[in-house]
Amino acid sequence: MGIYEELKARGLIAQVTDEEQIRTMVNSGKAKFYIGFDCTADSLTAGHFMALTLMKRLQMAGNTPVALIGGGTTMIGDPSGRTDMRKMLTREDINHNAECFKRQMEKFIEFGEGKAIMVNNADWLLNLNYIDLLREVGHCFSVNNMLRAECYKQRMAQGLSFLEFNYMIMQSYDFYYLYQNMGCNLQFGGDDQWSNMLGGTELIRRKLGKDAHAMTITLLTDSQGHKMGKTAGNAVWLDPNKTSPYDFYQYWRNVGDADVMKCIRMLTFLPLEQIDEMEKWDDSRINEKKKILAYELTSLVHGKEEAEKAAEAAAALFAGNGGDDANMPTTTVTAEEAANGIGILDALVKTGIAKSKSDARTLVKQGGITVDGNKVETQDFKFTEEMLKTGAKIKKGKKIFHKIILG
Repeated sequence: MGIYEELKARGLIAQVTDEEQIRTMVNSGKAKFYIGFDCTADSLTAGHFMALTLMKRLQMAGNTPVALIGGGTTMIGDPSGRTDMRKMLTREDINHNAECFKRQMEKFIEFGEGKAIMVNNADWLLNLNYIDLLREVGHCFSVNNMLRAECYKQRMAQGLSFLEFNYMIMQSYDFYYLYQNMGCNLQFGGDDQWSNMLGGTELIRRKLGKDAHAMTITLLTDSQGHKMGKTAGNAVWLDPNKTSPYDFYQYWRNVGDADVMKCIRMLTFLPLEQIDEMEKWDDSRINEKKKILAYELTSLVHGKEEAEKAAEAAAALFAGNGGDDANMPTTTVTAEEAANGIGILDALVKTGIAKSKSDARTLVKQGGITVDGNKVETQDFKFTEEMLKTGAKIKKGKKIFHKIILG
């Protein structure tokens, strides 16, 4: 089985432009492909998993990944899948986020001479002259076709800005530039990006001729890609300082029953033969599948040692009322903070269990919070200094644990 057949068997491929050419190219290790990452935050999320693992799979098969950091396109903001306009970031913020992305990507793909390369589209987009760009590529885009594009539909209902309308042209120009200057012959992206990506393929063919070998593949990300990595409205980050290895493990441990095998097939590097056997397991083994998924993905991001710690902590915690808390996510408070007692609402926000005080009030009111095994009955509950000296265990629902302790 070639790598292209494996991608299909894992359920990853949604749409392609030139299937037989792409199959031959990637199976022979001759694809130089790019995937773009707009740096809207200082960490990648679990929603980027599919792209990162895809780059790793293709590199292992001899192909060359080009990780495109969207230093230029981030200044506009991708409207795909949005009902509101993205926050505008400064160049300093974007550059900082790009550096964070690279450090995380290095855990998945190998950079260096003859290996993966990283580029930043700020290097060519920010220097473009507007009139020159219009003359060079403007005639290649039909406004009628652009308005029919799926990526604009949600924003059209709220009011699509001219700034966002230009995003497709910028993304298309990226592929055009990479094709001409770096020999990049293939682009990958989410299925929701199909219109934007076709724009790049068509731009190359219109400018350089129909025989230009520029091809496009989109991945099945509308259900398991950019929508992944969200829990209770919060992102699940790859940065351990933003989402601890334990919380990361727990996120995947709690994936819905209907999605667990899909995630194992798409995201892990377990052999397909092993996955096919797991598909035959009866429903009584669903938790075993979830543990495998959580362990494999935590190992990929945080290493085997952290994955084992997270698995051990989860097993101990669920064995009975908190169990061994050695590897439990922990928040430290100062003596000054603890002096007058810390209220439960502040503690829930500080530990990240609640997004806001309003969210915290709702959790307490609904009886979803316990401290050291006792349900918190009132919003006036406070952690005393004595409780914090030994560490108090907060539990949300049945599966989320956190320790708060005096530092």
